[in-house]
Amino acid sequence: MAPENQDLNTGSNPDSSTTVTDRFVFPQWANKMRELSAVLAVGGLVYAVVLITGVFSPEMSAIGYAPVQPVEYSHKLHAGELGMDCRYCHTSVETTAKANIPPTATCMNCHAYIKTESPKLEMVRASAASGEAIPWVRVHDLPDFVYFNHAGHIQSGVGCVSCHGRVDNMDVVEQTEALTMGWCLACHRAPEKNLRPKEFVTAMEWKASGDPVAFGAALRKKHEIDPSEDCTTCHR
Repeated sequence: MAPENQDLNTGSNPDSSTTVTDRFVFPQWANKMRELSAVLAVGGLVYAVVLITGVFSPEMSAIGYAPVQPVEYSHKLHAGELGMDCRYCHTSVETTAKANIPPTATCMNCHAYIKTESPKLEMVRASAASGEAIPWVRVHDLPDFVYFNHAGHIQSGVGCVSCHGRVDNMDVVEQTEALTMGWCLACHRAPEKNLRPKEFVTAMEWKASGDPVAFGAALRKKHEIDPSEDCTTCHR
């Protein structure tokens, strides 16, 4: 039997100013914490997804990359207005895996006679005199674990513009395509729209007459182009 002066529900003396229950009661505003925590959790998850996919994904992080170069070289002037072929500077693009960055000697073929006093070309003249290479910054830089063969693509009739965009309109070269694995695989699975006659691979303004996919399909059949989707093609 409980003592007469003891509360059977709380186990406390009803005459006491503090009951056992009172010691475990939170402020009334704390009741809203559960709803607030749920909102913060869901909001944080949505924010993280948007941040990762919209900012840090390869599709978004590289497109538009246009580093400042040590010398102001305008492709718009050289490849566009002057009509210089890509292969004049990038001489190995048809025969090797890498498209070489031109040596200073290539620049001096013209600039030993043209704009010889231009302050913009001071580093070019200094490089030619010292033999020290100009520290150009690579724009289209694939990860080290990716193997890409420029020659294979050029010889198959894939135009420079398909990967590099209209560089003949760029004062400062920037990356215009994602260059992700998914982007590459999409072309390997359906390359037709990117194929052109091999003699026009560097022609920036070239367009197929009629349906480009049908035109490319004919070229694909003619040259027996069958891009591999095997992992070892790009990861060796």
